[in-house]
Amino acid sequence: METEQQVFIVDDDEAVRESLAALLASYDYKATTFPSALHFLARCDRNASGCLIADVRMPDMDGLELQEKVGLDFPNLAVVIITGHGDVPVAVRAMKAGAVDFVEKPFTEETILETVKTALEQSAKPKRQTGGSEEGVSRLDQLTPREREVLEGLVAGLPNKTIAYDLGISARTVEVHRARVMEKMQARSLSALVRIAIAAGIEPA
Repeated sequence: METEQQVFIVDDDEAVRESLAALLASYDYKATTFPSALHFLARCDRNASGCLIADVRMPDMDGLELQEKVGLDFPNLAVVIITGHGDVPVAVRAMKAGAVDFVEKPFTEETILETVKTALEQSAKPKRQTGGSEEGVSRLDQLTPREREVLEGLVAGLPNKTIAYDLGISARTVEVHRARVMEKMQARSLSALVRIAIAAGIEPA
């Protein structure tokens, strides 16, 4: 159905809005753009179904605040957060609030298209849990105790140097463990790693 292919883009950067809309339209998605969170809330139907792509840094109401509003008032929308100023604490907050993914600018066409596809699939069954949690737990079981400690530090939003200090190891060793964690958890980005870890039960400190 057409409603299952709707994508709502909220970003105060006109160039980003228009380029995303053009990309999605070329893949037969119906894209609607809004220059601010307040415009979206005022004009979008509460029963709309599909995917909301929201930038983090916007005037009046940021993307994470919009995500909270959508979680309360738009039950059929799945949220994707995008930002050019990404950091782990923001990613953790977005994921804990139920975002499908957290994508950092500049992103590739492939990344955003895959994320939108996943979000639309989730919006079609918003109340159902997928098997992603069990899969994430099985991946966690492959980690060594030290790799698990490094993962917990990453999910807590700690930089490599702080994790190294806390664990009494070098920053270079943390980088090695981090690479192994990414591989074992099958995460292609830090935001994906955070999402998988939270789904598997890792709680940010």
